[in-house]
Amino acid sequence: MNNNDTISIRNGRLIDPANALDTITDLHVADGKVLAIGEQPDGFHPQLELDATGRVVCPGLIDLCARLREPGQEYKATIASETAAAASAGITTLCVPPDSDPIVDTPAVAEMIRRKAYQAGMARLIPMGALTRGLAGEQLSEMGMLKKAGCNLFGNAKKPLRNALVQRRAMEYAATFDLTCFLHPEDAALHDQGCAHEGPVATRLGLPGIPVAAETVAVARDLALVEQTRARIHFRGLSSAAALRLLERARQELLPVTADVSAHQLHLTEMDLDGFDSNCHLQPPLRSLNDRDALRRGVADGTIIAICSDHQPHDADAKKAPFPATEPGISALETLLPLTLKLVAEGVLSLTDGLARLTHGPALVLGLELGRLDIGRTADICLFDPHRHWQLDTENMLSRGRNTPFAGWEFSGQVSCTLLAGRVVFRR
Repeated sequence: MNNNDTISIRNGRLIDPANALDTITDLHVADGKVLAIGEQPDGFHPQLELDATGRVVCPGLIDLCARLREPGQEYKATIASETAAAASAGITTLCVPPDSDPIVDTPAVAEMIRRKAYQAGMARLIPMGALTRGLAGEQLSEMGMLKKAGCNLFGNAKKPLRNALVQRRAMEYAATFDLTCFLHPEDAALHDQGCAHEGPVATRLGLPGIPVAAETVAVARDLALVEQTRARIHFRGLSSAAALRLLERARQELLPVTADVSAHQLHLTEMDLDGFDSNCHLQPPLRSLNDRDALRRGVADGTIIAICSDHQPHDADAKKAPFPATEPGISALETLLPLTLKLVAEGVLSLTDGLARLTHGPALVLGLELGRLDIGRTADICLFDPHRHWQLDTENMLSRGRNTPFAGWEFSGQVSCTLLAGRVVFRR
């Protein structure tokens, strides 16, 4: 059966935040696109029917930051393994940072990543171009050539630029080509050798701290350069209440600025470092309860437009050293939707707003015609059972990385089917 041709999804709760749609109805797919919503078109004979009774039907999720480790670190994970994990989590589009090996600073590398994703066939990859050659922070990359190769997003991953002048030139260049700069708001000098939020917990545990100022100094500098260059920027991974206040002011002034937050920052705090759990070694670090609650408010009111996974799968050895020597990051694709639904259960977000931060919001940042289910649009679709209770067992994760602080957590909401461009790529 070629289920890429015609599919009917019956009796689901269709939630499409971009179109303010929330209703029990059918959805019909043909030739990789949404054909109709509601009644079956005359002469339409689906080759596959999916019973979505009791399930939510929504656009495929879009993740703004996921490291898949290929090329360069295939011993940690591969594009095939991680896109399979993404499909199982309802994620159909992944934005990949440029700090692979080789670095995405030439059209050939961007094309190689896309080709491998196409061969795997489980998710759409959006490679981000490097702002500077080799991510060295000094010479600008050939953004014009990379744009022709399909890169509309540029960043320097977590590598610092040499100084504010290099950043200004990079942003001016990006503005010339109508490109979006993804910026990690962190001052490298203030970060120093820190590995935890600078506060009472880090002091008690004897861990070198990273002050909130490391983030706010960078945010203030970046916003000043936006005013100067009018470049469009996206803050990747805010972690503090102070940075959120700067973002709120910038948005009130109608600067072309957006931001996201990693899902784990909306649930965990510095207190979770007790016991030196290396799975809580993150960059930016887990901060205070006040910061976590401020980020939740920012997500709820739309100041923060997207929630992302910040997926960083590691091999077991990467997390076995003393806490400061371990590699930061968690394997996070398979907890992106569950952690967002947990916010809904706790009354932080409505279900529609939660899904908007995973679909329509990220699509706006990417500037892509995704994250919505209008008739004629690409049929990237996620079906999940919002009432299905389950426990995260690392042995059952599809990602090669099992490094997560959420092992053993109880969740509600489980993906039952994922469609990528009208083709079933996961079905439970």
